[in-house]
Amino acid sequence: MKRNIACLTLSIAALLGCAAAPAFAAPFPVTPDLSVPVSQYVTQVNADKSITFRLFAPGAKRVSVITGSTPDSYVSHDMSKDASGVWSWKSGALAPNLYEYYFDVDGFRSVDTGSRFQKPQRQVNTSLILVPGSILDDRAVPHGDLLTVTYHSKELGSERRVYIWTPPGYNGKGEPLPVLYFYHGFGDTGLSAIDQGRLPQIMDNLLAEGKIKPILVVVPDTETDIAQVIPENFPPKDRRKSFYSLNAKAADRELMHDIIPLVDTRFNVRKDASGRALAGLSQGGYQALVSGMNHLDSFGWLATFSGVTTTTVPDAGVSAQFSKPALINKQLHNFTVVVGGKDSVTGKDIAGLKSELEKQGIKFDYKVYPGLNHEMDVWRPAYAEFVQKLFK
Repeated sequence: MKRNIACLTLSIAALLGCAAAPAFAAPFPVTPDLSVPVSQYVTQVNADKSITFRLFAPGAKRVSVITGSTPDSYVSHDMSKDASGVWSWKSGALAPNLYEYYFDVDGFRSVDTGSRFQKPQRQVNTSLILVPGSILDDRAVPHGDLLTVTYHSKELGSERRVYIWTPPGYNGKGEPLPVLYFYHGFGDTGLSAIDQGRLPQIMDNLLAEGKIKPILVVVPDTETDIAQVIPENFPPKDRRKSFYSLNAKAADRELMHDIIPLVDTRFNVRKDASGRALAGLSQGGYQALVSGMNHLDSFGWLATFSGVTTTTVPDAGVSAQFSKPALINKQLHNFTVVVGGKDSVTGKDIAGLKSELEKQGIKFDYKVYPGLNHEMDVWRPAYAEFVQKLFK
């Protein structure tokens, strides 16, 4: 029996590619002393609204924390190591907001392994930390429900999910509610709009302040992930030439044939165009533009926040609709276009869209956020402003 156990142990080690002799195995990384409170080696917000960034990495030779939300705004801060192997750097007092950061550990980009708040992305490499005091907080107000609805997409031939925020006390009874469909940006997931965009908190707080009406917010996955349209298979330089258009057409079919019928069937919602809004940011802004214009009779409200546009990714249906300004102006109660003043990713796209809309005489609300780039500090307030315009 003992011989069999020994053989089994060796077989498992062989399968795992482990060395038979443990003397040659690399030592496991050390962990913090169990007598030390966790608060002494993890990142935290201080009483004065500063942040102390910490990382336990006793074997590292150099560690820095990079703050900022885009490469254009990144700032690297050298951290110092104490005798226990904890690296740290303290910021000054910060305005209430949700901040992004990551660590550079001897040239390796790392999320904050001591935090559960990571930026939801397809390739996770950034952490988040909230300095309280804004509309992004979880306040003591009535809260809506955040539902995860899984469904089979006939258009994509796969199992998919959407996130749906319903207002406090929603039970499906009473007057049908209007719906906002909101698309996230490239490389993110639906949870980006939830965890980083803070849509549930924004909706809870605006509703508690009486600034919006009860609505449903539906967050689909902007990326379809079907075999022909997987973003990782497209080099960055080719994405506008190939990926965006292919993905938008697939996501459009999913929206119109899978998602909207699903929501119309499972929830007590309005089914008229004036009871539906469509918006998105970055790649999601392109999706909103494509679906909103190609199915203009299905929506009464439209917004693109720093979106890719037909300036760089042409769409025949959008171009055809732009030649009918009277129809657009009659159909849309509001068409919002937003961009950061220093947007180096889609600034030219939005400039081209603005020029085209003005040329055609299409009515739209336009706002520039000065000094900001392609980032959530544009999209969160833009979202909050847009939902206050809806269904009134």
